[in-house]
Amino acid sequence: MSGRLLSSRYATLARHSSPLGLRSPYHTAQQRAGGLITRNSIPRSRPLSSGPNTAVVRHASFARAIPKLAFKLIRLPAILGATAVGSLAYIQYQATQAGNYAIDLFTKASDATTTGARSIFEGAGGIFAQTKAGWEKTKRDLQELFPQQESSGPGGDGGPGGNGPEPREARVGAGAAGAATAAAFALNDEEQDDRSDEAAARDDQMMLLTRKMIEIRSLLQTVGQSETLTLPSIVVVGSQSSGKSSVLEAIVGHEFLPKGSNMVTRRPIELTLVNTPGAHAEYGEFPALGLGKVTDFAQIQRTLTDLNLAVPETECVSDDPIQLRIYSPNVPDLSLIDLPGYIQVTGFDQPTQLKEKIAALCDKYIQAPNVILAISAADVDLANSTALRASRRVDPRGERTIGVITKMDLVDPLRGHQMLTDKNYPLRLGYVGVVCRVPQHSSSLFSRGNANITSAITRNEKAYFSSHPESFGPASEVTVGTSHLRKKLMHVLESTMSASLATTAEAIHHELTEATYEFKVQYNERPLSAESYLAESLDAFKHSFKGFSDSFGRHQLRDILKHELDQQVLNLLASRYWNRPLEDLSAQEGEGFVESLSALPKADPNDQLWRLKLDASSASLTKLGIGRLATTVAAECLQAHVERLISSSTFNAHPFAQTAITQAAQGILHDLAYDTSDELEICVKPYKHRIDLEDSEWMRGRENVQKVLKAELRDCEDAVKAVEAEMGGKKRFKDVVTFIDKVRKGDINLEGNSSGGAGGFSAALLAKGREAVFLRDRADILRMRLLAVKSKACANKNNKYICPEIFLDAVADKLTTTADLFIDAELLSKFYYQFPRALDSKFRSLTPQQLDQFAREDPKIRRHLDVVHRKELLEHVLKEMEALKALEAREKRAGRGGREPVSRLSERDRLGDDTSDRRKKGWGLF
Repeated sequence: MSGRLLSSRYATLARHSSPLGLRSPYHTAQQRAGGLITRNSIPRSRPLSSGPNTAVVRHASFARAIPKLAFKLIRLPAILGATAVGSLAYIQYQATQAGNYAIDLFTKASDATTTGARSIFEGAGGIFAQTKAGWEKTKRDLQELFPQQESSGPGGDGGPGGNGPEPREARVGAGAAGAATAAAFALNDEEQDDRSDEAAARDDQMMLLTRKMIEIRSLLQTVGQSETLTLPSIVVVGSQSSGKSSVLEAIVGHEFLPKGSNMVTRRPIELTLVNTPGAHAEYGEFPALGLGKVTDFAQIQRTLTDLNLAVPETECVSDDPIQLRIYSPNVPDLSLIDLPGYIQVTGFDQPTQLKEKIAALCDKYIQAPNVILAISAADVDLANSTALRASRRVDPRGERTIGVITKMDLVDPLRGHQMLTDKNYPLRLGYVGVVCRVPQHSSSLFSRGNANITSAITRNEKAYFSSHPESFGPASEVTVGTSHLRKKLMHVLESTMSASLATTAEAIHHELTEATYEFKVQYNERPLSAESYLAESLDAFKHSFKGFSDSFGRHQLRDILKHELDQQVLNLLASRYWNRPLEDLSAQEGEGFVESLSALPKADPNDQLWRLKLDASSASLTKLGIGRLATTVAAECLQAHVERLISSSTFNAHPFAQTAITQAAQGILHDLAYDTSDELEICVKPYKHRIDLEDSEWMRGRENVQKVLKAELRDCEDAVKAVEAEMGGKKRFKDVVTFIDKVRKGDINLEGNSSGGAGGFSAALLAKGREAVFLRDRADILRMRLLAVKSKACANKNNKYICPEIFLDAVADKLTTTADLFIDAELLSKFYYQFPRALDSKFRSLTPQQLDQFAREDPKIRRHLDVVHRKELLEHVLKEMEALKALEAREKRAGRGGREPVSRLSERDRLGDDTSDRRKKGWGLF
């Protein structure tokens, strides 16, 4: 604080103490005077004895030290006492405000103290003349500030039996009614709350009504589908660089809006301010993004910048709004919409239609019943204000437009006064002048960081407007300051919302009737929610899974495992006994596999060749990895059955649920199969060294292998027919096969590898012919082996070397019996137990957003949920409106008792004008 300002405030204090009773033209009740208390700053209390004039300090943290010092200075001259106490009070005030500006403020405190002392000594003559009157006033002020130092005797002043004024503590309860709105109106330590108890209670009631209506507006936004289902907001419009962002940041108390050299604001920002009395934290939320509570307003600024810059430069503006809610004890309950600023000239890198796009976007939001906050800079003539021109197009009589003149310190005070009282562009709600620029402290040791800027802006505005009382004082009849702008916005928004509630209620009743009719006709009044739908679907799926688990047991598993091992037996027989595929067209050299296999039934049982073949095949089968093979087959079978259950359930229309159920089954089967395969390998380990068969096992193997060979023969015959069809008929098929047989017998000699064809047939046709010959030979072998298996020689288990098919099938049967017994106990039973419980755990952990996403994946369920949700939401909104109606009725009853209800205040009272006591009937809630 400069020395001249401190001196002027000491001079003001002296004028207040003069016997002439002259009154300062400035708002003395709302201004601080260099750390000294003015006449109207604090309420008067009990008088003390006469004495020299002593200055009074504000209530501070070391309050007990100041009274003692003041009483010790009674013997000193009044001038020295006033100087010392005033200096200490000023230093203490600067200490409490220090924070991030410690060094700078202490320097200012020193300068201010010196200047204040010099000013007091220069005016010593005038102050000495008022010593007695000033000391009487100081004693009364000290008694109000430090009541604990007073005598509490029965006859003392202010005691129980005294005749003094009511103690300050008795006024605390009465004044507490306005505590909720004091912070919202920026009435902190920097500004005294001069409202009466009735006005404070009325403001609190007004804030409650506004908060309720903003909550209703948020609910109506989720209903949508009708322009009548909405409540008004305050739409902020203005040209670029007019100060829109500064005004909004001054109302919020933080710098959070995107800034840049180019056009940054490209989307509407729907800003909802929520007053949280008693809370210490300030934070913001982006409901559509789900980022949670963001306490760093720099992060909010970065997020808003990213969301705006996401709009392509080819479009520059978008009508998709950004929803932002800010919770703070220092903000009023308001609903604001910040729009891109008007431009006059389109840049070379911007679309040519940008000016028209911005104007169309703003016209969309400034339609009735929204309140227009038209921002204009003081250094621009109102005739050139783009915001006022736009508002006059939709609000020609200026009934719902508030004019805000920014940068008032850039023009002459007289010129600023003329703009605020302009008659050429009259507005029913008037103009407000503000200086929202945050003062920069170049000498500050620490940065401001995330601190609230409201107090800094308020001090800056008071310093400017108080220095020009003839232009901006009470007698000027103009409204200036951000705190007054806050009050006006709150009152206007509450009034406008109240006027729209009746119409909105009728629209809600109409929408509710339609929703109720649709709910009854289309859905037979069947209640439905995402949770109940998921529970029903999950119960139905688990019921079908229970039916599957009852029907799929050890016997079904055995059939699947035996079929897999039968295929492995056929592969071993084909690789070691049967003929091989024809890789090329070349003559056969020596005796082939067909001739040797045909001689097997007559072979010597002690022939080492056939013993080696059978032992190698048996070892390959037992060392195949039965544990891994059997558990894999069982797990794949279970997974396939689960997928079939999903496809036949309501989950088939829900990709999210399909993925969740499939992953749950896969996770359980993977864990079980890993342990089961190792343990099963240990169980079948004896079969890797020696296998003994009973007669009954040999007979079962003989019967089963016949079925397997017959099935394989049918497959070969079907494959031959398919190749015949691909080759173009029986004649061509016969010609090609005959040619290949002659080549193999050596009747026809081929030159080269026949890659380009031979015998008049193409290479592709010869390849099909080789495949047909291979399948024909395989079929011949299978017919021959079927006859061998049915022969008397294969009826005896001792002839296993000449009947390898039966022996390998019997071994496979023993392996299957061991595997299905173990897998049934260790895999099936555990899976049937764990899988339903895993589903419960997985779906119960879903968040409400995930539940809603799941249910809305089905179009039919989504329509059903929309109808139910819309109906319930409309009913909830009507209940909220009934609560507001009851609140208004209670206010009416209170008004009959002597206090007028908030909802019936006149428009002049809503705008914070205390110059008139007359009440006019205004808008009601309904």
